[in-house]
Amino acid sequence: MFGIVRPCRHRLGERLTAQWTAHLCGLCLALRGDHGQFARIVTNYDGLLISVLTEAQAQRDDGKDGRLRRTAGPCPLRGMRTASVARGEGARLAAAVSLVLASAKVRDHVADRDGLLARRPVALAARKVAASWGRAGARTGADVGFDTAVLVDAVDRQTGIEALAGPATPILTVTEPTETATAAAFAHTAHLAGRPGNAAPLAEAGRLFGRLAHLLDAVEDRAADAARGAWNPLTATGTSLAEARRLADDAVHGIRLALRDVEFRDGGLAHRLLVHELPRSVDRAFGTESCGHTPQGAFGPPPGPYAPGPQAPHDPDHPHHGPHHPHPGGGDPFDGKPPRPGKRGLLAGCAVALGVCCTCRACCAEEFEGPWSREKRSGWCRDRDCEDCCDCCDACSNCADCCGNCCSCDGCDCGCDC
Repeated sequence: MFGIVRPCRHRLGERLTAQWTAHLCGLCLALRGDHGQFARIVTNYDGLLISVLTEAQAQRDDGKDGRLRRTAGPCPLRGMRTASVARGEGARLAAAVSLVLASAKVRDHVADRDGLLARRPVALAARKVAASWGRAGARTGADVGFDTAVLVDAVDRQTGIEALAGPATPILTVTEPTETATAAAFAHTAHLAGRPGNAAPLAEAGRLFGRLAHLLDAVEDRAADAARGAWNPLTATGTSLAEARRLADDAVHGIRLALRDVEFRDGGLAHRLLVHELPRSVDRAFGTESCGHTPQGAFGPPPGPYAPGPQAPHDPDHPHHGPHHPHPGGGDPFDGKPPRPGKRGLLAGCAVALGVCCTCRACCAEEFEGPWSREKRSGWCRDRDCEDCCDCCDACSNCADCCGNCCSCDGCDCGCDC
């Protein structure tokens, strides 16, 4: 699942994480429901913003969410639990946009003969898949009143612009088709939600989001593109990283200002993603900031000594301290708890590890059993230490109650009442 807006669960808090997951699952299930299981591969983090914006503007029926949500069945990505997921026109519009843009991306990779796509049989199959996704996206778009021709036109113009781009070409000329496509998608959420007055500011926010997505993608791929001789917009136009950073920061600020003019029913999640998370996406792409979480690997912390610190995993006061984190002083390693279950053999452990990875439990489950040790482990996304995150925005929809306390956005001009 790709995208530039990849929020940390610890920063979102419980309420907003539940909302964000509902939209992610809603996009995935909308793709499956309209286009089959294989279409779920195009699920992406940025596409769900369309669903988020639609629901943020929509009016509820009698104060309930029945029209906007439904209960989905068990899924391995949710630890085989049911969940309330987003449904309706917002999720379907997100699916249509994701399909059309994924179709364009596949065709672009085929044209560039990337990796296995350099082989003719694979390229032929990829073209058929891309064509199928394009037609499917157009059908779903038509069902919700959105003409995907604007997306297809943007993709076609992108190819021509890149072919003609050179050192004298402004980088914004290259990003324009992406800006146009995302502006149209963002604006249509206002029509789906019955708030046509929001279309203009959302189109502006979408235009700048498209610019930002294109720039960050170019920054992240710059080194890899140079190593394999692939086309990169920054290299082709001679745009420096400093200039790209300036344009990215300006886009983030512009999105903030545009969202001030949007009338939301409940804009908490949209605000969090587009105002607070986008700057982190920029920092991540340019390598100027990192999240305060330290990944510990798929099957728990690595062996060997840990770095000292007030909250290192071997600290007896650490919240994740347990039987598999013995006291460094040499005390009872089980702390009076029952002994660990017997370990699995090599082949049995490999079989369990394969199952854990293929069902994504190692990443997304609250808890899973270690393949070889049989100890309880927390998923990648959950067993992490918070050093610079806070959940205070979980209690409010516009940060009015918390910005001055711990979110460090006092004076950030984000539109909060702080």
